[in-house]
Amino acid sequence: MYDELHSQLVDLLRERSVRRGTFTLASGKTSDLYVDVRQTALHARGSWLIGRLVLARLHPDAVGVGGMTLGADPIAASAATLSTTLDRPVHGFIIRKEQKGHGAGGYLVGAGNLPAGSKVCMVEDTTTTGGSLVKAIERATAAGLEVVQVLTIVDREEGAEQTLADAGYTLEALVTRTQLLADDA
Repeated sequence: MYDELHSQLVDLLRERSVRRGTFTLASGKTSDLYVDVRQTALHARGSWLIGRLVLARLHPDAVGVGGMTLGADPIAASAATLSTTLDRPVHGFIIRKEQKGHGAGGYLVGAGNLPAGSKVCMVEDTTTTGGSLVKAIERATAAGLEVVQVLTIVDREEGAEQTLADAGYTLEALVTRTQLLADDA
């Protein structure tokens, strides 16, 4: 089942999220490939596929799924929603880019569902250098969460794996740049 769902996700990403041209990425790098996973993650079938595949790969101890807003938001919501249908409730959370200056403050949204020490999976939509994932991990850890897994929907294969390894984590990818471009000649 996993292989069939993975194949469907790759096809949908190619159709909805992959663009060729010249683009400046969030990392500041210039690339001939732009992958806007949000276009797939916010598509009804894409959301379902991503949620199912994240849950299929989810660390057995993880009780939360989340990451840096905005890319991780639909992934966390999909995984959390679908988790109830699989009798494995997993709560979503969001890491803000800027600390909230009013109310309870802080970077973490959804903390009320995840007590200190909760084991979580950090997710990202598209990973290039891994810098934003490391920042999100630092903020989650500072909020008292224990990061047991780091998962990206698309790894652009431009250094994120090494950046995460240097920080003590293993980056897992549902899809890689190589897989997205496999049929290009």
